[in-house]
Amino acid sequence: MTFPDFYNPSLIGTRYEPDFARAYQTGLDAYQKPSSDDSPRVLLWLIDAQIDFVFADGRLAVSGAVEDTRRTVEFIYRNTPQITHITASLDTHLPSHIFFAGWWQDANGAHPAPYTVITAEQVARGDWLPTQLPDWSREYVSTLEQIGKKQLMIWPFHCMEGTTGRALVPALSEAIQYHSGARHDAPTYLTKGTIPQTEFYSVVEPEVKVPGRPDGTLNLQFLEFLVEFDLIYIAGQARSHCVLETMRSTLRHFANRPQLVGRLRFLDDCTSSIVGFEESTNAQIAEFVREGIRLVKAADAIG
Repeated sequence: MTFPDFYNPSLIGTRYEPDFARAYQTGLDAYQKPSSDDSPRVLLWLIDAQIDFVFADGRLAVSGAVEDTRRTVEFIYRNTPQITHITASLDTHLPSHIFFAGWWQDANGAHPAPYTVITAEQVARGDWLPTQLPDWSREYVSTLEQIGKKQLMIWPFHCMEGTTGRALVPALSEAIQYHSGARHDAPTYLTKGTIPQTEFYSVVEPEVKVPGRPDGTLNLQFLEFLVEFDLIYIAGQARSHCVLETMRSTLRHFANRPQLVGRLRFLDDCTSSIVGFEESTNAQIAEFVREGIRLVKAADAIG
């Protein structure tokens, strides 16, 4: 197909102000087929395709993410007549967060460096001391290891509220608006990661549930929204973390509804792992395939 005239693939990895008006109008001019008439109904679910994860100078850049995003953008343009709806998650943080350095310090008052792993044993021993919510913090690292089989990782600041790094990749945003105009359908955006006292890799649930917070438990409303679609395509960053945990949550929720699991399509060439996590991630995705999810490529026909 011929891509829209405003699309320039060389700009995928660059910051610029997306021209929503032009993208939307170009979509309006291209098609007159409202998505409400679709059969089958197809969802594109984009996970954290944000500047801080995608761009080479992003605060938590994922190797390969620029090309992943180019393939995703072109997937949208090629399949606009078939894609019913697009939803995108936005990882969003503030400086005071349990996985940022300021939450922890050692006996000398020094904060951990990014990529430090903090274990429940270290916290119990006093190697790392929480600077706030001490009871919750100690319980958190213990619960994380028990139920999540993970240890707390200290991350560099990323996707901070108010920064350009939180924004979706501009070229991807234009593709979403093009689809919106073409299909007469407004995209939906999901903000995640704003609860200070828990990690939030999965789009639909935090690593440890937070009592008293409506966004601190499983997002049943969104999961049941997925049921409205016959095919669900998944892409985004990072394959090893937020994409993986989102897929895990979704498959766990639909474990007793195999006909729904069979609707899931993982865009295998539109997502990459953080370096060092590739082998374990691919092993887990192979397990997901055995459970019924299908791996596809961006160039494959919808179906």
